Formats: sequence, structure tokens, C-alpha cells
Amino acid sequence: MTDEAPLLEVRDLNKVYDDGYHAVRGVSYTIGPGLLVGLIGPNGCGKSTMMKCINRLHDITSGDVLIDGESVKDKTPGEIAKKVANVPAELKGSFGLTVYETVMLGRYPYLKNIWWEPEEDETMVTDALRKFGVLHLKDRALGALSSGERQRVLIAKAYVQEPRLMLVDEPTSHLDMKYKLDVMEYLNAMVKKDMTILVAEHDISLMARYCNLCIIMKKGEIVAIGPPKEVITPQLIEDVYEVSASVGFDESGELYVIPKRYREIHGERIFE
Repeated sequence: MTDEAPLLEVRDLNKVYDDGYHAVRGVSYTIGPGLLVGLIGPNGCGKSTMMKCINRLHDITSGDVLIDGESVKDKTPGEIAKKVANVPAELKGSFGLTVYETVMLGRYPYLKNIWWEPEEDETMVTDALRKFGVLHLKDRALGALSSGERQRVLIAKAYVQEPRLMLVDEPTSHLDMKYKLDVMEYLNAMVKKDMTILVAEHDISLMARYCNLCIIMKKGEIVAIGPPKEVITPQLIEDVYEVSASVGFDESGELYVIPKRYREIHGERIFE
């Protein structure tokens, strides 16, 4: 690690699946610390695949990913977990774990004792449960929670890992308007000078409101990267999503995107 190294550097990253599908195509970019970064693009554009290459849930076909100047290729899962935390889009299974037990799993990379957790880990987990407003649910089964509650628990689990980079995949996809804002407020508050959060999300207006930087993907490639108010335009929405949209600013200067019900193909209106 050097002082000049960016927090995250993706170098000519390619991911080709066994069936020959080229999901990520020559992607390169760098991100510094202290940023909330939105990863935007249509279904199948490679957002989730790219994030799974960053934390080595997927093997990298070619290229490289560096955290603090060090390649993830030769790192063990435990070593990566001390640098990168993952918040999945969906919970595959809770295995009967309580909220407290789930968040404590975030301390697993630092576990020194086999049979019990150190007092400092217990304190950290309790503080995180309080910070994310789920302390009163600590003895509840994770599978018994609402979508909004469960999402906050998973973010708390990632938080106690003390990562340099947090990867959050579609955190608001099953949430109502209140909980969408709730989750994004928590993520925004978590960003600090030594940590960056990368969020894959479909709600473009939400990303534009909260993110410092947006990365726009289509068909496995990056088509734009920059501050949301600079890169999100009607032309970009049409190019990436093949949908006409209005892009404007409200009275407080926040960018919003309103997709129209149709697009035009060869001069004809095609209803979405």
C-alpha cells in the first residue's frame, strides 16, 4: 500500500462465464475514499457481476482489482473481508439466526477465540444495532423481520466489519418510499474519510440525490462516470435504457428523472 494508491482501482476487468457470456468487458476506473458511489444501469448490464469480482465472489477472467494498491487476486476470503464488506440484494437464507447473531458475523474476519466473542466485539455489535435502529429486535429471528428492518441489519453487519469499501447491491429494491430514504440516509451517514460505499441501484433519482459520483453501465461496459448532475441527461437515459425521459431539477436543486411511457423506434411509438 502507498499513500498515492486509490482506495479502489479496477484495471481492464473482464468476466466471462463458463457458457461464454461476457458479462464485464474491459472495465477500468479508480475511486478514492470518502465517497458514496452509485452504480447504475439496466438489468444484465454487469453491475452485480462487477461487484462480485471486486470481492472475489466471482473469479476474475482477466484484468485486476486493487484495494489500497493491493490486488485481490492473491488474497484469502478472510483478508478480503477485512477490506471489503458485502450487502447482498437478497438474503438467500438466515439459517435461524437472530438479529444479534447476524450482525456478529460481521466480526468473523477478526475472530480470535473459537467459543466466544471478545467483549469489545460485543460492544461494537450492540452499538451498531443501536446506531441502525434495530437494537430492540436483537433477539428476533432475521427471517421474521420486514424488508426494511432486514436491510438495516445487513448494513449493520457490514458496518461492524470496519471495511475500507462497502458493496451494496440494490438496497431499496423491495422497500417503500420511506424505507428507501431511510436506507440511503444511513448509507450516506456511514461514508467517512477512510471508507467508500459503492451502491448498485435502479432508482436513478435516488442515486442522483445521495451519490457523489455515478458510474453508468450498459452491456458490461462503462458509458459514463462523474457527478450525477453532470452525467445524467435525457440523452444518456435514452442511450442506456432505450426509454425517453425528462430530467430536471426541483426547487431545492435536486435532480429527478421521469421516464415516459413510450419510446420511439423508427418513428413509431412503442409502449413500454
